[in-house]
Amino acid sequence: MRKALQRSLPTLGRSISTYQFLKIETPSPKVYHVQLNRPEKRNAMSLEMWYEIGEAFDELSDTSDCRAIILSGNGKMFTAGIDISAFISVVPQQSDSAHKSLSLLKTVKKLQDSFTAVEKCRKPVIAAVHGACIGGGIDLISAADIRLMSSECYMQVKEVDIGIVADVGTIQRLPKIVGNQSLVNEYCLTARKISSDEAARVGIVSRVLVDKESMIEEAVALAAQIASKSPVAVQGTKSNLVYSRDHTVQEGLDRVALWNSAMLLGGDPIVAMSGAGEFEDP
Repeated sequence: MRKALQRSLPTLGRSISTYQFLKIETPSPKVYHVQLNRPEKRNAMSLEMWYEIGEAFDELSDTSDCRAIILSGNGKMFTAGIDISAFISVVPQQSDSAHKSLSLLKTVKKLQDSFTAVEKCRKPVIAAVHGACIGGGIDLISAADIRLMSSECYMQVKEVDIGIVADVGTIQRLPKIVGNQSLVNEYCLTARKISSDEAARVGIVSRVLVDKESMIEEAVALAAQIASKSPVAVQGTKSNLVYSRDHTVQEGLDRVALWNSAMLLGGDPIVAMSGAGEFEDP
C-alpha cells in the first residue's frame, strides 16, 4: 500500500494524510468528515479504498484535535459494495490449494481489520448513508457508533447473491444492533432490500432525514455537539459501550470502575461542572 501524502487542512492549519479514494474535510471545529470518494464507480470499494479506510481511521484515532468523525459517500450513493474486480483480484494465484487458502485468509483478515478500525477508533463515528448501502457498506456502517439515513436510501446484505458469506462484520455486528436474530437471518439469507423506514423501525439507524443535504447537516450538528463535550469522557464512553456490548454486566462494571478511578482525578470533570474554560485536546 502506498504511503499517504501530507497536506494541510485550511480550517485547522494542520497536516493530515491525503488519500486517493477518500476525501477528508473539517466542516466544524474538532469534527472531521471522511467521504468515500469514488463517485464515478458508485463508491464501489476497491482494495485500495478498503485499506485506506483502515489507515484513515487509525490516523484520526490518534489525531489530537479530532473529537468526532462523520463517514459518508460522495456522489449518488454511499456505496455499491465491493468492486467486483477487487473481489477477483484477492483470489490467490498459487497452484496448491492449501497455500491459496492461507494466502486468502491473510487478505480477508486485513479487510476485516480495515473496517474494525472504525469501531476501534477512539473518536465517535457517525455514518451518514444516502442513495444505497450495499454489501460491504453494511459491514462498514455496522462498525460506526451512530447511523443516520436519508429517506430515499435502501440497504442490502448482498453477499449471497454473489456466492459468498458476508465476512467483514455484518454477521457479527448487525444482530447486536437490531436485537432480532430471525430478522437479521432473513436479511442475510435473502439479500432483500431494506428501506429507510424499515432500517429506522428495527434500529439499524437512529433517524431518517428527508434528503442527503439535510442528513449531512444533521450529522455535522450532532458531531459538533459531541465535540463540545469532554474528549476524555466521550472517548471513555465509546470505549466502554463497545466493551460492555461483548461482555457480561459485571465485566463492564469492573472495567468502567477502573476507567473512572483514573479519569475522575483529571481536570475535565471540574471544567464540565463549572462551565468554565475549554476542554484540552488529549
